[in-house]
Amino acid sequence: MATKRSDRITIIQVAERAGVSTATAGRVLGGYGYSSDELRARVRKAADELDYRPNRLARGLITGKTQTIGVVAADIENSFYARAVRGIADVARGSGFGAIITNSDESVEREREAVQLLMEKQVDGFIVSPAALDGSPHLADVIASGRPVVQIDRLTRGLAADSVTVDNRAAARECVVRLLAAGHRRIAIIAELESAVGGDLATFVGSAEEPDVAFRHPSWQRLLGYLDAHRAAGVSVDPALIRRVGEYSAAAAREVSLDVLQGKNRPTALFAGDGTMSTGTMQAIAAMGLRVPDDLSLVCFDDLDWMSWSGITTVVQPVHDMGVAAAELVLARVGGDDSPPQHVVLQAQLAERGSIAAPRGIDTDSR
Repeated sequence: MATKRSDRITIIQVAERAGVSTATAGRVLGGYGYSSDELRARVRKAADELDYRPNRLARGLITGKTQTIGVVAADIENSFYARAVRGIADVARGSGFGAIITNSDESVEREREAVQLLMEKQVDGFIVSPAALDGSPHLADVIASGRPVVQIDRLTRGLAADSVTVDNRAAARECVVRLLAAGHRRIAIIAELESAVGGDLATFVGSAEEPDVAFRHPSWQRLLGYLDAHRAAGVSVDPALIRRVGEYSAAAAREVSLDVLQGKNRPTALFAGDGTMSTGTMQAIAAMGLRVPDDLSLVCFDDLDWMSWSGITTVVQPVHDMGVAAAELVLARVGGDDSPPQHVVLQAQLAERGSIAAPRGIDTDSR
């Protein structure tokens, strides 16, 4: 029967109980070097009896590994990151690793601080949703130090690191194709489209050149899908229907949605560019007393809990799978994989739940 654990139990005490040297106990419990089967059994039995818990940082001084992954999420309150972190944690735990979760709040400075903290904790690798897409010297410094970095959800230009993303453009295109097929010709998009990332909206929309899609923020990639669908159908886009919220805020999305819905010649359908935008959009729809899909068709990006019972058609991202893939990549790198950077692109699925209908009084066959 194990004795009551004391927080002061050390590897020295384990070694004394097992009748071995401290170095031998360290090798057995640290999983490095050679020890005979008989010595390993004695050390592990002594550790169990004392309820010994290894100090990962101390072991890291010897092995160079702490068996921890550092995760920098853009917004831990966002359900997207909560689900991704669950996938990361599931893989890490199954491989004997822990995960230290930090948050950047979409701030480059806070991301830099989080990375520095995790470096001080001597994590073995990083999974980061980068705040800056046009250069992150602090992440390049991490890679130069010998620690692997895996980007999740976004890509930073010029960073030699693995990534796991979703084909945002294709998923958004499918959403708008469905709305166009139902007869809608005035489809508004409510999206974050932060200026610091995307640049000038009018130039972006009017550009005849193919933009560098991979290094665009997901909200801009989804706008491209919106534009693709219109162009393929030969339907012109009214710039007044492209509504830029400029921040991740449901309250701001609500105000933008109210503005477009209360204006002249309002849209007959809305496409909300992410979960936060969707929440604000639904608040505006409720405030105006509109019925979906009788008065207004609606498609959202990101599957939040309320969407299934509200009957909202939405893009379901494989978020847990993204976390799993990111964790598998970083653990492979920690284990010595030095192959060229891998860029994993997963496909999202459209869950149709009945929030799309033909616009009232419009012939769906007309152009």
